[in-house]
Amino acid sequence: MTVDQARPRVRRLRSPRTGWTVLVVVAALVVGGGLLYDAAAVRTGHRARPWRAETADRLATLHLDDPVVLVSAGVAVLLGVLLLGLAVAPGMRRWLALRQPGAVIDRAGVAALLTRRAGQLDGVDGVRIKVRRSRTKVTAGGSADPAEVQRELRAELARVPLAGENRLDVRAGKVRR
Repeated sequence: MTVDQARPRVRRLRSPRTGWTVLVVVAALVVGGGLLYDAAAVRTGHRARPWRAETADRLATLHLDDPVVLVSAGVAVLLGVLLLGLAVAPGMRRWLALRQPGAVIDRAGVAALLTRRAGQLDGVDGVRIKVRRSRTKVTAGGSADPAEVQRELRAELARVPLAGENRLDVRAGKVRR
């Protein structure tokens, strides 16, 4: 591939949860930074900010059944549930970008395509394939020549219009059928 035919640099896929995560992190940094600044100012001999003194006085007189405490606890629980949901939400790691903008393909689909092609080759008894974002590792079992397997799988992988370059590593080894 020459410089003129080089594939354009493709931006990494981002899941929809990224925006929410940025929003929560920025809010936590602003609140935490303000509290840290005020605490450092008090430790260096300055007076506490009026909002902090008022908040401390008010919190000292509130009871647990006060509506302000209950609403604040509810907001904290909802924020925790949101963060937990963001942590376990599926991301975009299982997808590979294609040349057409916005198009993606599942890594398992690419692995199945290569597995099917490797199974058609003479001398390949079994194959194990791991497809990653920029590299595909293939372990082929049997008496087949790894260079021949690599040529055939490289041709098959070239049929998939991946946006980025995907390096193919083929090794011979023991693989269960």
